[in-house]
Amino acid sequence: MPSIFAPPAYTQRVLRRELYLFALYRLLEASLLALVVFGPGEVLSGEARNPALATAACLAYLPASVLLFFWSRRTDTRMSEVALVGVCTDILVAFLVTHAIPEVGPGVALMLVFNLGAAALFLRLQASLAVAALAAAALMVEFVWGRLDGSAADRPLAELLMFTFSFFAMVTLTFLLGERLRTSQDLADRRGVEAESLAGINELIIRRMRTGVLMVDATRRIRLANEAAVQLYGETEQGLDGRLLAELSPELAERLDTWLRNGTLDDTPMGYGNERLEVQPRFTRLLNESDTVLVFLDDASLVSRRAESLTLSTMGRFSASLAHEIRNPLAAINYAVQLLEESTSLPDADRRLLEIIHQQCQRTNGIVESVLGLARRERAMGEQLELVAFSRRFVDEFSRTMTPDNGVLQVGARPKPLIGVFDPGHLQQILTILVQNAINYGRLPGEVARVTIAVDERDGRPVIEVLDRGPGVPDAIAAQLGRPFFTTSEHGTGLGLYIARELSRSNGASLDYISVPGGGACFRITLAGRNPLLNA
Repeated sequence: MPSIFAPPAYTQRVLRRELYLFALYRLLEASLLALVVFGPGEVLSGEARNPALATAACLAYLPASVLLFFWSRRTDTRMSEVALVGVCTDILVAFLVTHAIPEVGPGVALMLVFNLGAAALFLRLQASLAVAALAAAALMVEFVWGRLDGSAADRPLAELLMFTFSFFAMVTLTFLLGERLRTSQDLADRRGVEAESLAGINELIIRRMRTGVLMVDATRRIRLANEAAVQLYGETEQGLDGRLLAELSPELAERLDTWLRNGTLDDTPMGYGNERLEVQPRFTRLLNESDTVLVFLDDASLVSRRAESLTLSTMGRFSASLAHEIRNPLAAINYAVQLLEESTSLPDADRRLLEIIHQQCQRTNGIVESVLGLARRERAMGEQLELVAFSRRFVDEFSRTMTPDNGVLQVGARPKPLIGVFDPGHLQQILTILVQNAINYGRLPGEVARVTIAVDERDGRPVIEVLDRGPGVPDAIAAQLGRPFFTTSEHGTGLGLYIARELSRSNGASLDYISVPGGGACFRITLAGRNPLLNA
């Protein structure tokens, strides 16, 4: 399978460094040649047959080596060109020096072997062999030239043949070795980049996991903490890296020590972080014999919310089926009421009771329709309502079904009309839930409940508030309001406020609990500024 990662430029940097060392070695050769030519004569080089030629070659080779050195330092040049020009210069100088000072010929040829091998690292095989042939030809020309003018040293032809073989063998072996090294280096570089990239991906995955993860070393100090762990603790800016686990959570550190000592894992939920969220800890070693431990912190609330979601789904199907079954007896009661209303012998008081029964049947049927619509996620049928008049009608209808011992319900609306967009059936059901809760829980001991429905406008949006004069809602409970199945009553289902909030959302409104400084509770319905259904 081909790698998805591009090969790095590391190999090119290595070759650049080798080319620089090759040029530096050529400077050393030029300096050594100058020492031979300008040194104490025959002590180093023997008798020079052509001193002028040797001096000219040396004086030309020194600046050429310096120029080639600076050329090799440039990053915008092709390395093969620098190597080819450099090795050709080396061959020319070796040819001239060998002819000028025949006794240093073997040493110059031996040094040339290294230059040819070094150049083969940067050239193709054909070019490398051509350079080796050029060097062999130069030695052959110098040998013949020396024989013709009688200045050649007493050197056998076998030496020339051995150097020629060495030239070709050196460039071939060096080229093959360089190819193998470059291939191995490229493969190692690719694997290194892939490993680094995979490590980065793994770290990114760990950091983005919804499960909190802490990496703790042998000193119980946190070396890595992902985003979920940081959010659980509440440290969003400072982070957790470098902190002691015992400083972060003494209970968690104690459980880790127990697990390391005897392998016993206590996975009961525990309070974690500033908000004391319930988490379930799990431990595992990073490696089999490693002292580094990964601590997984599963948010217990996520598990409960998943279970809650499954329960809501089941309850939705059940409530839809139950609401469908309620319709049949409700229709029978409504039909019986209609028949009784047709009777001519019914007193006026009884007719008033029949009217209340008929209204409550219609209201119950509306609740059934709302529950079915909520289960089917139907859109609310928003209408423009005059909220002040609607609140007064609601108070009048609700007051008929309650006795003075239960409480007092009144309207605290402003005198001017206020228009809002809402499904009237949904608003009726929401207000019924809120008022009934206020009557049940919003009373002081020994007193009747006093509930007020207030209509007002805040920040350009109409609001309806249901207020009571009871003890209020504690802060610890206020955060749980609206969650399904959460209730403080033995006889409650915990679905009333949840249904009220969901119905508000389906109408583009919000339902919020507002604490009252002077005592009591306030539930505020904030309606949309315009029709959310027409602008969806």
